[in-house]
Formats: sequence, structure tokens, C-alpha cells
Amino acid sequence: MSGDPAVAIKDLRIALPPGGERTHAVDGVSFDLVAGEIVCVVGESGSGKSMSAHALMGLLPERVRTESGEIAFEGKNLLALDEDGWRDLRGRRIAMVFQEPMTALNPLMRIGDQMTEMYEAHGLLTPSERRQKVLALAREVGLPDPERIVRAYPHQLSGGQRQRAMIAMALALEPAVLVADEPTTALDVTTQAQILKLIRDLQRSRNMAVMFITHDFGVVADIADRVVVLRHGQIVEQGSAEAVLTRPQHPYTRALLAAVPSITPPQRAPLADRNRVVDVIGLDKTYVTAGGWFKPDRRVEAAKGVNFSILHGETLGLVGESGSGKSSVARLVMRLIDADRGTIRIGDVDLTRLDSKALRDQRRRIQMIFQDPFASLNPRRKVGQIISDGPIAHGANPTQAKTRARDLLGLVGLDAGAMERYPHEFSGGQRQRIGIARALALDPEIIVADEAVSALDVSVQAQVLNLLEDLKTRLGLSMLFITHDLRVAAQICDRIAVMQRGEIVELKPTAALFAAPEHPYTRELLAAVPGQKNPAPLPA
Repeated sequence: MSGDPAVAIKDLRIALPPGGERTHAVDGVSFDLVAGEIVCVVGESGSGKSMSAHALMGLLPERVRTESGEIAFEGKNLLALDEDGWRDLRGRRIAMVFQEPMTALNPLMRIGDQMTEMYEAHGLLTPSERRQKVLALAREVGLPDPERIVRAYPHQLSGGQRQRAMIAMALALEPAVLVADEPTTALDVTTQAQILKLIRDLQRSRNMAVMFITHDFGVVADIADRVVVLRHGQIVEQGSAEAVLTRPQHPYTRALLAAVPSITPPQRAPLADRNRVVDVIGLDKTYVTAGGWFKPDRRVEAAKGVNFSILHGETLGLVGESGSGKSSVARLVMRLIDADRGTIRIGDVDLTRLDSKALRDQRRRIQMIFQDPFASLNPRRKVGQIISDGPIAHGANPTQAKTRARDLLGLVGLDAGAMERYPHEFSGGQRQRIGIARALALDPEIIVADEAVSALDVSVQAQVLNLLEDLKTRLGLSMLFITHDLRVAAQICDRIAVMQRGEIVELKPTAALFAAPEHPYTRELLAAVPGQKNPAPLPA
């Protein structure tokens, strides 16, 4: 790809507020965006990739300032624009798609009204012309039944539909440059594949320059023309996607590539202990939402006759798209919600028949690691208190519980100083380690991990997966591992159950499932895993 740059970023330096470990979020970054090209900006959390994108959009946080450099676009230095200049440019010539559409969309406004706002803000078109444009955009981005979708609120759409609506809003004024900040991170593999194809197709048809922020090299392999690798605010490598993926030059790039989980399951020794620690039999759960006047109630079957067992020392993976029912099954197994029918047995105890007091006594045997450790950790309590609260609630001596908490922090790779700090003082990977330590505090037999690594950078994800595998072996744990990432499931699971619309459609040992998937849905999931079309990278 060649041509004059649509955007030229030159020696960009973005200063952070004083008092932190680093003085600059972005430190001397230079690269171009060319029309008709997708540039993937890759790096771990804190690398400066999102801060660079926000500078390009004029959306830097308060107390963060551009110290020097230039962002050249259509004869202007964007860094010199006042707010009126940004208001005229933003959305019209440069637009952005955010990572989490549920946060970016207004929950109180219909989708169509939010799309119409783009035209209203710039004084374009008549009301009837705006409506026709909105419907045309909804069709262009593949939203089903556009007449219905534009009247819906964000919570009434799926994650993929919300992201399509965000893309439609970004494209409404036909911008020259599109910035996409981790737009597929929270999506399951099939929806992710659809959104990546949509962005690629729209970029080609409109000849846009696209800056695509990601930490996933599988996504890079599927969509990038060029790659910029950032670390600690500096570019360590850039080049064509083919060159960076197959001939990485910098050790950091090699480390990121090596951390991407392989789609090929490793060889696993057969389990020595064939005793079942969990039996789930005939599990049913239907959610019913009241329809209101003249509308029928909405029924969603989250679990339909679900059956599986978990052996001692085994990790059973539960995989499927969003809405397949896998997280509902996790909550049912934990008795965080009650089943309509079925049996959940741990050893000889049927959890579904226990009252609240008996359930409290049994719950120490089965503990959960949540997807978002920041949301699941009390921000007002110190880490030592968070970990020791469970044992103390179950009658442990407070002093002994604190000692146990300190030992557990060491077990998950954190020092004793973490005891006196609050959750916000840790990185995402460290918070997930704290969540693991809390889950282990009651010496459980079974761990339920619900998307426990989906929000982590690939290198941190690899560390947490290795930690879970090590702890499982050392402590004799069994695990129910819920994920939408088939690459992760390949590396950590002994067997995998595939869920679709509340039913398990296939359950096999991991190697057998990947080698010879039988159900069409399983084959569809495996085909959608990103990064399979490019050659494997060189080893680190």
C-alpha cells in the first residue's frame, strides 16, 4: 500500500500527571495512516496505544497533555485545534468506534435517534432524509430488520448488534479516517469474525484509513496491512503485517507473538483419578421477561437438559457464543441462581436441595473466579481483608486468616506488601491474581472460572493460565472453565463441552474435539478463531 498519508503522526509526546512511575504515556511516536489501509497498533495495557488514538480524536483525559509533536491531517495540525475546530472535525472527517458499546451508547435513547444525532450535530439533511440515511446505514452494517433495530434501546440488542450500531454511527458522515479501539475484545469468536470482516469490507469500499487498536495478534493476522508495536509509550517495531508476524525483529514483539495461545492442544497425560467430583444432571433454566400490554412474555432457555461431570483434577471447558448459556450454567452450578429442574451434585451432596444455611456450609467446597476482578473486588477494602473475609465468615481465627491471606498472595505471585493496598492500585493481571487468591482462601475442591482471562493482554493471560494450571496440579483442584476463546480452551482444558442455545451439542476430550469436531456449530466456532490464515510466527 502506498500513497500520501491521510494522517501523519510525528514525534508525539503525551505527558502524564506527576507522581506516577512513568512521565509519558506516549514518548516520541511517529507513524502514518494511508487511505485504503488498516494499521494495527499493538501492545499491552499501558503501552500508549489507546492514548495515541485519543490524541488523534482530541479526547485525551483531563490532566493528560500533549507535550510536543504533530498530528497532520488535511493541512492542519490537529494538536493546535480549539474545541470548535474539533467539533467540526470529529465525526465528520475522523470517527471512532469504542471498545465497549454498552458504555459508549446512551441507554436512554433509541438506536436510531443516536444515529440521527450525527446529522443533527452538523446541521445536515432534513428529518426525513436523516431517517432514510439511518435505515441505509443499518442495512450496510448488517443489522437485521433495520426498521425494528432503529426503534430499539441498546440493552435490547446483542453485543455484536450494538457494535454494528456503533460502526454505523462512526460511518454516518463518511469520514476519511476511522479509529477502532479494541472493538472486538469483548465479543465471541464468530461475532468477532463478522465484525472484523465488516470493518475490512467497509474500509475497502470507502477507501478509508483505519487505525485499529488491539492486543490480539490473531486479529492482527486477519485484518492488518501494517503493524505498529508499542511498549511503554515507544514504538519498538513497525512494518508490513506479513513481516512483523513472520519475521519479528524486536524481542518484545517476539514475546507478544509467543504468548498468543495456540489453536493446537498440547499433549496431556490421562487423569490418574477417575472419580467424579461434580455431576450435573438434567439442568434446566428459563428466564422469563414480562412483555407488558399486548406483548407476549419473552422466554429464553439458558439451559436445556444440561448434563456433564467433572473428574478429580480435571479442567472441563464450557465454550460457546454469547447467549449460549455457559455463564448461566456457571451461576447455576454455584447456586447463585436456582435451576427450574435438575440436579447439581458435589460428591454425595445435591446442592439443589439445600436450604440457605446448608448451602453456605457447602459453598466453601466450590468457589468462583469472575471475569472482571475490578468489579468483583470491594474497592473500599484492602486486599488482605478481601482475601481473609471468607475464612473469617466461616469461623476462622482472624489472625490465622490474615496469615493464610499472605501465604496465598505469595502462591499467586504477589508480595506481602499487597496486603495493605487497595484493588485500584494493581494492574488488571494482578487484580485477577487477587481474585484467584480469594477463591483459594476456603480451600475449595472445585473452581468455577467464568471468562477469567478474557479481558487480559495476551502476555498477562498466558501468565494467569500458567498459574491456574500450576495451582490445579499442586492443590489437586478440579475446574469448570468458561470461555469463548477456543485458543485458551485448547491450552487449559482436558475436555470441552460446546454449548449452543442452552444445550450441550458436543462433549469430547480436547484433542479429539479439535482434531475431529462432529457438530456443525463446533466446526463453525473453530473456523472463526482469528489468525488461522497466516503462517505461524517464528518462535521467540
